[in-house]
Amino acid sequence: MEDMNKEQPEIQVDSEKKETLETPIDSNEAGVVAEEVAEEVAEEVAEETNEVVAEEVEKDATDVVEEAPESLELETESMDDYANEIDASMKRVGTGDIVDCIIISVNEDEIIVNLDYVADGLIGREDLHLKPGQPIGEVYQVGDELKAEVLSTNDGEGNVRLSLKKADQIIVWDRLEAHFTDKTSFMTTITEVVKGGVLSDIKGVRAFMPASMISVAYVADLSEFVGKELEVQVVDFDRSDRKVIISHKEIDKKEREIAKENFFENLKKDQVFTGTVKKLMNFGAFIDLGGVDGLLHINEMSWKRIKHPSEVMKEGDVVEVYVNEVDTKSRKISLGLKNIDNNPWDNIFEHYGIGKVYEAEIVRLMNFGAFVKLNDGIEGLVHISEISEDRINQPQDVLTVGDKVKVKVLNIDSDKQKIALSIKEAKNEQAAVDLKAYSDDQEATTSLESVFAKFKDKFK
Repeated sequence: MEDMNKEQPEIQVDSEKKETLETPIDSNEAGVVAEEVAEEVAEEVAEETNEVVAEEVEKDATDVVEEAPESLELETESMDDYANEIDASMKRVGTGDIVDCIIISVNEDEIIVNLDYVADGLIGREDLHLKPGQPIGEVYQVGDELKAEVLSTNDGEGNVRLSLKKADQIIVWDRLEAHFTDKTSFMTTITEVVKGGVLSDIKGVRAFMPASMISVAYVADLSEFVGKELEVQVVDFDRSDRKVIISHKEIDKKEREIAKENFFENLKKDQVFTGTVKKLMNFGAFIDLGGVDGLLHINEMSWKRIKHPSEVMKEGDVVEVYVNEVDTKSRKISLGLKNIDNNPWDNIFEHYGIGKVYEAEIVRLMNFGAFVKLNDGIEGLVHISEISEDRINQPQDVLTVGDKVKVKVLNIDSDKQKIALSIKEAKNEQAAVDLKAYSDDQEATTSLESVFAKFKDKFK
């Protein structure tokens, strides 16, 4: 709206029109002349007024323009920088690229990921690592970070189509090659048993482990490793042939050494263990005490004489044993069997007496004598000097394993669990008994004859 209080411009009238206005005229012409002069003055006033207003408008516009460039330029620059910043933050992705992404949504058929791109990425269940029928949500959750390969930058609906499996194929081969080159180890799960060994599925790459590389010990049943997670090393690798050979043997060896060191540091005599019979030998049995083997000698298996450990135990049996002796230098452990049959030596004197004769069986012949077994399984030694009155070079000259003989108890040492016997004394003892019996018989016969002789004399 026009400002009515604004100072109006001074109106200038040229001298010619001024003279005209000042010249006398007829009264009849006065009205006409006055009207013409008024129109001309009005036109000039209008022109001058328009020029003044135009000048003021131009001046105001100039002031605005002079003030505007700096703010307009700053605003333009800020918009450009913001646009450039947004543009720089967005990834440039192309088919075949491996991109980092974060799961932002999970449904039954696919997962949606943010990959810092103008569009979100989609990974269908066929491109995820899933078991048949396994729900996606059991394996993948919102917030999980993944690496995926770009299959397409636009699936027709403006989304980026990705594959986790294909990305992992590339990544896992690179990692396996690095493990092979650097001789480093990693964890993997055994998935199945095949001819000659086992397999592990390492994110789509089938790695083979020969049976000989599973453990330092012999493994009879490979299926016991299925489902187990093992630390392994890559011992052979060929990407072009898609060949990966892995081994747990060296890791197993190191683990056993560490366990053995810890075991022997804490091992004490008479310490009791529950072990498993690992292997039977003619001289005894090896007992697995939990990664460390100990020897249970055949003589420690029973108080009775046995010919082979299989008479009292078999491989796989769980037994309770105690530590007899420990050789820390050679790392050897001698074991005894806990809770075997009652020790007959505890009440030896209730069954055997010194000087008495008993039935026995020859069980072993040695150069220095013969071992015999008494009725309850106790073994005693008949020294070669106690075998015969005649001089012999070796026990085999007069005795055979399995012979039944009579022995006389010469001495009993219950603490050392030793009993000294004599076949010779038993024979002499028997001879004395027979002689006495004979003598008694002779005396009886003589007396009877005397009685009859006297009786005959009476009737003469």
